Amino acid sequence: MQTKGVQKQKKSKVKGQYRQDLTPEQKQEIKEAFDLFDSEGTGTIDVNDLKVALRALGFEPSKKEIKTLTDNLQSNNQSNDDEHDKSKTIDFNDFLEILTTKMSEKDSVDQLKKAFILFSGNKPFITLDDLRDVANELGENMSDDELKEMLHEASKADGEEVTEANFLTILNAMGGGS
Repeated sequence: MQTKGVQKQKKSKVKGQYRQDLTPEQKQEIKEAFDLFDSEGTGTIDVNDLKVALRALGFEPSKKEIKTLTDNLQSNNQSNDDEHDKSKTIDFNDFLEILTTKMSEKDSVDQLKKAFILFSGNKPFITLDDLRDVANELGENMSDDELKEMLHEASKADGEEVTEANFLTILNAMGGGS
């Protein structure tokens, strides 16, 4: 599934998440995937099929992530849909909401990885010189001490360089990846 054509962000029904609007083509792809798992034509799929459906669409959700997604959706639906909660099923709108959120997350990680490459100059880490160059390009007047402190905070090892994994972890913790 491609995420090209993703547009503006909106608040998601999945608590604490922002999502991006999808193109009609992307919505159609998601509907076709949903219909494959809705073998009885009931307009719902079993929560247990959600992980399989997400994997089929190129995502690798953990059990904990699936539980969080479904718990959040069910708490949002509980006021007027008791039958829906009891049967542990997800309708197409819920499925679309989850997929839209997952696609936005994937786009965010891809953007952060591109930013890392810009910072690092294609090296497997970011150095003080890299940070200094980026700060200068952005017109930020930062001392070497400030830049060293940033490196130290982001680095798990010696404070001299930041790996891509550390970079992604720090920016996600700061809210840059969602």
